[in-house]
Amino acid sequence: MSITAAQVNDLRAKTGAGMMDCKKALTEADGDFEKAIDILRKKGAAVAAKRAEKSANEGVVLTKLGNDNRTVTIVEINCETDFVAKSDDFVKFAQQVLDTAYSSKASTVEDLLNKNAALQTSLTELIGKVGEKIEISRVKSIVNDGGYIVDYIHPGSKLGVVVNFDSLDASLAGGFSPIAKDIAMQVAAMRPITTFREEMPKDIIEKEIDIYKEIARKEGKPEKILENIATGKLNKFYSENCLFEQLYIKDNSKSVKDLIADFNKQNSAQVKINGFLRFHLGDEKK
Repeated sequence: MSITAAQVNDLRAKTGAGMMDCKKALTEADGDFEKAIDILRKKGAAVAAKRAEKSANEGVVLTKLGNDNRTVTIVEINCETDFVAKSDDFVKFAQQVLDTAYSSKASTVEDLLNKNAALQTSLTELIGKVGEKIEISRVKSIVNDGGYIVDYIHPGSKLGVVVNFDSLDASLAGGFSPIAKDIAMQVAAMRPITTFREEMPKDIIEKEIDIYKEIARKEGKPEKILENIATGKLNKFYSENCLFEQLYIKDNSKSVKDLIADFNKQNSAQVKINGFLRFHLGDEKK
């Protein structure tokens, strides 16, 4: 198939590889962007291992947290232009979506719209008024009666984070709040894929191992030690991409795991991370 200059430029922008390397990788991958990135990584041509975050959509990410920190809703509402995203009509509609989702504890867009016909009507009317495609892309609500939930919206409302903790006594909430907020900001800044290594999707692990082995093989390493090399690099991958194992952004001498362990020891507590949500505007929806 014919590879266009635009495809080559996009791949170059996301990987830092040379133009000819990008063209060859796309040709080898029959135009498949993801396969081309893997090919470049295996050849050692890609400067960056991670893809750049997508930013194709405009809109907002919003959260609403209960006063007791045990109920939260996070939503993403998209439109085509930043101009519309900042308009009074869109801002008002986005708040309506958030409030309605929070009150109904909706955790899917389908559930939200099925339970609230008036919201669907408001959406249709707004689309007609502004002349752009507007979409409620993601909705998630969490209730944790015995735990503690924290939220964080990055300035500009294009990135939102929710972190859910288990087993926090209400009397310790005040002391834990700054730590919880720091961990939420950690999620925003460091973009973990999962909370724990055990949750890492099998296909991601297999792809990383394959890439590590191929790089080592091209470096002339003996075949018999490739597995050990890949395992070592995989541990580093976990420490960079699993929240629980990441180095704490405010103190690189400890991990997020250590941070929670220190709090538990000092307060005779048993707080645990349950999980997190990270909504970045334009991310692929899961």
